[in-house]
Order: sequence, then C-alpha cells, then structure tokens
Amino acid sequence: MGKTANRAYAATIWITKFAYLNLLWLGFTLVGLVLLGLFPATAAMFAVIRKWFMGETDLPIFRTFWGNFRTEFLKSNGVGLILVIVGGLIVLDLIFVKNSNGGFIRLIQIPIYLFSFAAVMTTLYVFPVYVHYELKLIHIFKNSFLMMVINPLENLVMIISLITVFFVSKYIPGLGFFFGGSLSATIIMAACYRAIQKTENKRRG
Repeated sequence: MGKTANRAYAATIWITKFAYLNLLWLGFTLVGLVLLGLFPATAAMFAVIRKWFMGETDLPIFRTFWGNFRTEFLKSNGVGLILVIVGGLIVLDLIFVKNSNGGFIRLIQIPIYLFSFAAVMTTLYVFPVYVHYELKLIHIFKNSFLMMVINPLENLVMIISLITVFFVSKYIPGLGFFFGGSLSATIIMAACYRAIQKTENKRRG
C-alpha cells in the first residue's frame, strides 16, 4: 500500500505540474495578445520541460517560465515571424495547387507536398533546438532541418503521438484545455531530446 500511495501521489504531482504549465502557456499567450505572446510562451514552456528532462524536476515552474518568457521575448518572436511567413507561403502554395489544373501543376504538386511535410516536421524541432542551444536564428532552422532528416524514427514517434493527443483532446475537450499544450510539447521535447543526445554522442565519438 505504501508504494502504491507514493506512486499515486507522484502521479498527482506531475498531473498538477503539467496542468499548471499548460495554463501558464495559455495565460502568457493571451497576455501577449496571442500574436506577440504565443512564441515566447512556447519557448518558455519548452525551456521548463527541457529542464525536467535534464533532471531538474523540482525547479520553480513560474519563475523559470517567466524568466525565459521575458529574456527570450524578442528572439522567440523573431523565430515565430519566420515560422508564420513560411507557414503562410505553404498555405498559399497548397491553395494554388488545389485550385489549379494542368500538367505543370501535376508536375510540381508532389514536390510542394514534400516541401510542406518537411517544413512542418522541421518546425517540430525548432523550439527544442532553440532552448537547448545558444544559436543564431538561421542556425536554429538549419540544425532543426538536419535533425529532422537524420532522425526518421523520432519523426514517426512524434507524428503518431501528436495525432493521438489531437483525437483524445477532440473527444475530451477538458483534457485538451488543461494538458493539450504541455503534453504535446513534452512529446516533442522527448523525441527531440533523444535526437539531440544521439547527435551529441556521435560528435563525442
């Protein structure tokens, strides 16, 4: 009974942490009027989760979140601006392909879909790379792309896990509100942290 009670208590603590982190993410996104708050809040959330993976499980969540939100506000919004521009171009390309006919369109259709998929997958690596390394913007995206290319297993794990979270949140909206963001970020960070460790181990030789 003692071990069971301890495990239940530990599970409750972690459930509370994930819910609290998700609410911080939502709250600070709204404080920044969404457009200016989303990317700093996302960077701050990934920074907290990264520290959890590194063993700092008892860190002060609010102080850590706020510190990263404040110090990374401008740079993370720079990352976000690039993501929004690329995302906008992808959407325009997909709309163009959907509404056009002809042999030339059929010829470029597959490359556009492949580029769109690669861009989405690269985006999943952006914030884990951002919070793990001190890099300039161009190198954040370069490293994210390279990690995406050389880690197909981690890509597959992220896709399956995020789709699962999406459908669970769709049918149980309350879970999505309290855990959707933090759980998705944890899934992404777990796969990317594994990819980062593999890359660093190879460099050490």
